[in-house]
Amino acid sequence: MSLMELLQTYPGAKDILARYGMGCLGCMGSTMETIEGGARMHGIDLRILLNELSRLEEKGPE
Repeated sequence: MSLMELLQTYPGAKDILARYGMGCLGCMGSTMETIEGGARMHGIDLRILLNELSRLEEKGPE
């Protein structure tokens, strides 16, 4: 899933990504960059990030 798809489906992901220094809404690469690629680029532990994002999935799309 691209970062933009994530943000379109789960707008609350913006706050989670921002806590990790990922200002994805303004990033040109967000349309093609995956969650994994973005985490790697920012030096973020993917498992931790996905754990937080999975809580949004449990709540369902906004």
